[in-house]
Amino acid sequence: MHRTNPLDNCENFIYIVRRMSTHKAAGGKASQHVSPAGKRLGVKVSGGEKVGRGQILVRQRGTTFGKGIGAKLGRDHTLYSVADGVVKFTKKLGKRVVSVVASA
Repeated sequence: MHRTNPLDNCENFIYIVRRMSTHKAAGGKASQHVSPAGKRLGVKVSGGEKVGRGQILVRQRGTTFGKGIGAKLGRDHTLYSVADGVVKFTKKLGKRVVSVVASA
């Protein structure tokens, strides 16, 4: 009995090629555990440090630090100074607050 080759029929050939291409080998475990780059958040100046107008004081997600006198809150909750002066960290009603006090 003569056996036909499945590759002789064009439809079978397309099915076989398509079937093989859908089975892709999975990536290894090492490639699945890639951490994103850090966002460089945190306090950028310390208390008592002199700052200029527009200088970033704190980069944060949410309002971990509140704005005080001489500081404003940016669109991404970044605190920046609006006056020249000295940075002062205080607490107001249990919330940490960053202020910029004009230096004499």
